[in-house]
Amino acid sequence: MQAVELSILNWIQSHCACGFLDAAAPFVSALSNHGEIWIALALVLLGLKGHRRAGLILAVALLLDLIICNGLIKPLVGRVRPCDVNTAVRLLIPRPTDASFPSGHTAVSFAAVSALRTAGEPAWIPALVLACAIAFSRLYLDVHWPSDILGGIVLGWTLGILSQYLVCWGGRRLQSR
Repeated sequence: MQAVELSILNWIQSHCACGFLDAAAPFVSALSNHGEIWIALALVLLGLKGHRRAGLILAVALLLDLIICNGLIKPLVGRVRPCDVNTAVRLLIPRPTDASFPSGHTAVSFAAVSALRTAGEPAWIPALVLACAIAFSRLYLDVHWPSDILGGIVLGWTLGILSQYLVCWGGRRLQSR
């Protein structure tokens, strides 16, 4: 499996590498280094009347992602990064120090997209475009395996849906008191 994934990453490097992506990928990836873009979006939505529920669902999704992806799964799996296997690749960003699976950048991005979509927020469409760009940037930068990206998408999407249920459940509990 690792050989197949390494061949995908090598294909990306040999067919997509260019000056534009060398500059753009680090920038796009950095938008979600700690979920900054998604945290900012949650704060904006929480501050806008008519969008507060979507902001709350997004905030819950981001919190779930932090706990489950970065706090539980990454340390338990402890997967080595592709840049540690293929040391000939020139890194365009500092080498990440945490485990590779799942991609935290991808998981938080797709948790945001899923939360926005389940909340009925139209911003989910441009968020999806950005999330896909962030996911690709992690492959381009050679810091994640393709299966890390797929795992991040599935985990993030699931957490976004779960956040919707938790907010609805919490709202019903508060109303029944």
